[in-house]
Amino acid sequence: MSAPYEVAVRAEAQLGEGPTWDPASGRLLWIDILGSRVHTYDPVSGHRSVRTTPQHIGAAKPRAGGGLVLNLRDGVGLLDPDGGFRWLRHEPVPGRRANDAAVAPDGSLWAGTMRYDEAPGGGTLSRITGDGTAEVVLDDVAVSNGTGWSPDGRLLYYIDSPTRRVDVLDHDGGRVANRRPFAEIEDGAGVPDGLTVDAEGAVWVALWDGSAVRRYTPDGVLDRVITFPVPRVTACAFGGPGLTDLYVTTARVGLDAPPPPAGSLFVVPGAGKGLAQPAFAG
Repeated sequence: MSAPYEVAVRAEAQLGEGPTWDPASGRLLWIDILGSRVHTYDPVSGHRSVRTTPQHIGAAKPRAGGGLVLNLRDGVGLLDPDGGFRWLRHEPVPGRRANDAAVAPDGSLWAGTMRYDEAPGGGTLSRITGDGTAEVVLDDVAVSNGTGWSPDGRLLYYIDSPTRRVDVLDHDGGRVANRRPFAEIEDGAGVPDGLTVDAEGAVWVALWDGSAVRRYTPDGVLDRVITFPVPRVTACAFGGPGLTDLYVTTARVGLDAPPPPAGSLFVVPGAGKGLAQPAFAG
């Protein structure tokens, strides 16, 4: 079934991604990966801002002390509140770029990478702590995408898009084990991209070339579909003062004739109840 949506920010992002609610500022963060831009949006005032990054960006998340942590093409960087930038971990790999990332309950950043050509095994999912220590959690990844935790932090949900699955892993203290399928996306329904977990433990999944976001109950049963007027739906997150509004990013890249709202930020008011997301501890 469909649900009412609104265009929160009309934009032409090439590859809109990574919506994240920042409670400290009361703003939504989102990015354009290929446009190398970090966007902010204040739903109360309507104020918007755009910051250009020096290279392709996969994610931008709030830091506990202010500023942002950035998952960039050549590594993970820190943007300070005064606008200063420094690398936390600089490790460029030719042909590889950053992709989606998420902050774990312990404040570590779980940062994904992928090759520009999307070659199998060319990407990773790594855990990066506030002091820059990094550990590869998953290797042999093609397109590292949606990452999120259950309300109690004991489960990790993860998407490597070409698998057409949402997987779930047991999580304990930064360690994962027992990877298994949680939900499979059938042929013709699109490819799983970003995800978010709500306060009931349900998993919301954005479908690239599927024009939709799906909600799966904690036992993996599909119970809601929200459709959009654009094909390339990329990621979703709850935001707003009560974390009840679902924000959804979209993309224009690769479309011969993108419909006018493609690349915009959408919102579904009152879609559910999200979880407060931790800030990066660095």
